[in-house]
Amino acid sequence: MSSILKNLSDHHPDIPNAEDFIFGIVVSEWNTEITQALLDGALEILKKAGAKDNQIKIKYVPGTFELPYGAQELILSEEADAVICLGCVIQGETRHFEFICNAAAHGIMNVSLEHAIPVIFGVLTTDTLEQAKDRSGGKHGNKGIEAGLTALKLVHY
Repeated sequence: MSSILKNLSDHHPDIPNAEDFIFGIVVSEWNTEITQALLDGALEILKKAGAKDNQIKIKYVPGTFELPYGAQELILSEEADAVICLGCVIQGETRHFEFICNAAAHGIMNVSLEHAIPVIFGVLTTDTLEQAKDRSGGKHGNKGIEAGLTALKLVHY
């Protein structure tokens, strides 16, 4: 996770090999500018680790709330070894933010535990669009790279 003290996007000297694995990536279509940047980061690290295009299955869902369903469908239909969920929820004026973030986090964890494969929470939960940009390729790195690196590490677990 990126923070003021640590930018994990820059800390991957020993990238695990991706050659023998299938990776699913589920991407929210909400806040597309941000989620596309996260996807670009995830693809960058997976390919740097040796994954070929045919080893990466990308599916889109309408929003962050739908990420767990998308992850489950990828697992069932593509036999993925790990699934990376990418989304962005920006705080608004209502409690909707809290409900979406909590549901997505719990749903992603439940899919991972139910299917016994890594399902990675690559969801930005920020107060502002500027914070989201800072974490999707800006001054705090790219959470997509971090999510991809987490998937790479966990398929070797």
